[in-house]
Parts: sequence; structure tokens; C-alpha cells
Amino acid sequence: MSFPDKEQRKHCWDARDQYWQCLDKNAPEHQSTSGSDEPKVCLQFRNLFLKECPGQWVKHFDRKRTYEQFKEKMAKGYDPAEDTK
Repeated sequence: MSFPDKEQRKHCWDARDQYWQCLDKNAPEHQSTSGSDEPKVCLQFRNLFLKECPGQWVKHFDRKRTYEQFKEKMAKGYDPAEDTK
């Protein structure tokens, strides 16, 4: 697969943003990297995201969102060790 051109990148980023907005509104704690099912209301956005973006990009963006969520928790004083108790 060749590198996406400017228009393809824009479509990918727009699809990602729509998907993330849906998650933020309907399932803010959802993490695509966890393997859990997508909220049904966001499934169409996830499918568009998968269609518009190269697979490696989807994997990267999924990880990025999960990491951003983790950083937000850490900034609020989250202690991951307490979740394992």
C-alpha cells in the first residue's frame, strides 16, 4: 500500500475524529485496545474509521487514545496499583 495522499489523510483523520467524538459522548471509558466490543451507536463510525485509514494507522490511533486516557487519569492522581487490589 502506498502512503496516503493529502485527501486520503484528511478522510482518515475526519473518520477518526467522528469515531472518537461518538466514544467521548457515549462511552468515554471505552478503550479499543482492550478488545471489548464497540458501543453499538458508534459501530458505523468505527467501520468508517477502519475503511478510511490504513490498518497501522488505526492501531496507532487506538493506542494513542488509550494512552491519552491514561495520562488524564494520572494527572488526576490515578494509581494503577490500586486497581489490582
